[in-house]
Parts: sequence; structure tokens; C-alpha cells
Amino acid sequence: MNKSTALFALAGLLAFLPRTEAADITGTITLKGTPPKEKDIEPLKADATCGPLQSGMPTTHFYVVGDNSALADVVVSLQGVSGKSSGASAPALELDQKGCVYTPQILAVQTGQKILVKNSDPVLHNVHSQPTASGNKEMNQAQMPNSKELPFVFADPEMFLKFKCDVHPWMFAWVSVFDHPYFAVSGKDGTFKISNVPPGKYTVQAAHRKAGNATQEIEVKDGAPNKVDFSLEAK
Repeated sequence: MNKSTALFALAGLLAFLPRTEAADITGTITLKGTPPKEKDIEPLKADATCGPLQSGMPTTHFYVVGDNSALADVVVSLQGVSGKSSGASAPALELDQKGCVYTPQILAVQTGQKILVKNSDPVLHNVHSQPTASGNKEMNQAQMPNSKELPFVFADPEMFLKFKCDVHPWMFAWVSVFDHPYFAVSGKDGTFKISNVPPGKYTVQAAHRKAGNATQEIEVKDGAPNKVDFSLEAK
């Protein structure tokens, strides 16, 4: 049998093998109980340069709760999955500084995926990342108004890696880094979607900086819809 014939026979054999089809995991996060009242950020409002950028008294956003107790800013991810990062080829994500606050304040990326930090304010900021994982480097860079975006890339997984501004000490953002693409952050309506998950059994984790973590087991089957809802408790 020559090489061409062998390849043709192999292709024919593969056509009869069972194919697996990836599926999405969707769900809604809700908050049980009454969250603590958000705190006024008085130093921001009193600041001579940042205060005028705010129309009213700015507050913290520890709990972003919508209709029907929908909880935003929850990082939902598959556990026990590693070494599957496509971050180096994934589109860059943007972290903006606007009104002397970070937007968004909760972000999730893959290892090797670029974060572009932008300064939309007419004031000087400095962008200070404070990782705890040994493979992630701490960086602290000044950023002038309307200057070029600053790139950040992290090599190791880490939950809620802190970004801060040393010029404006009320400014924080939190970036979760994963070694795979199977994660999402819940929106204002509490919903999330983890796309293109291969068939298999998984542990799904929902993590919130203040309300804590919860997990559920799920089996993803070929192309079938998969729904996982979480209820986290206010603390």
C-alpha cells in the first residue's frame, strides 16, 4: 500500500469514529441576604483633580446587585483544568482608569493574555500590580493622561490579583488569571457563559471577593445545554 492509499484509508476510518462536540455552560448568580451598605469614597470626592470628575459622591462597589438579587462580578471557572491556555493568541483585554476608578474592577484573563491599561483621565496615575503567585512579576509604572496603553501579562494562575494606584489610594481592580479559557465573569444581570467546554465531568467554582466561593459538579455532554446556578450569601 503506497502512502497516498494509506492516508486515504486513514481518512475514511476517522470519518466513522465518534465525534465529540463542545458545549456551553450557562447560569445565573444570585445573592442571598442583604449586602452591607457601600461606603462613600470621600477622599476621591475631596481630591482637587479627581473630585470634579465625579458627578456625585462616589462609593465602593463591593456588591453589585441587580434585579431579582442578581449578583455581578462573580468569577466562574472550571477547576482541575490546566495547561490549556491560549492566552498568547487571545485578544487583549482593556482595563481603564476613568473618573479616578478602575473599570472594570473585576476582570479575568488567561496566562499569557495581554491586559492593556488605559488612562482616560486628565490626571497622572500609576499602575501598580501586586501579584502573590511566584511566577507573576510585580510592576509599578506611571501613566500620563492620554498616554500609550500599558501592557501587563501574567505567567501563573492567580485569583484576584490586585491592581492599585499609589497616587490615588482608593483605586483598586482585581484580575483573576487562569491557565485555560474556561471561565467567565457574571454581568449586571447575574448571568455568565463559559463557552466551548469539551465533554467531561467538571467542578464549577463561583468566586466573589466578599461573598466567598461555592462549587458544583457538572457533566458536560456532546453539544447538550448545561445550566448551573449559584446562590452566594452576603457577609
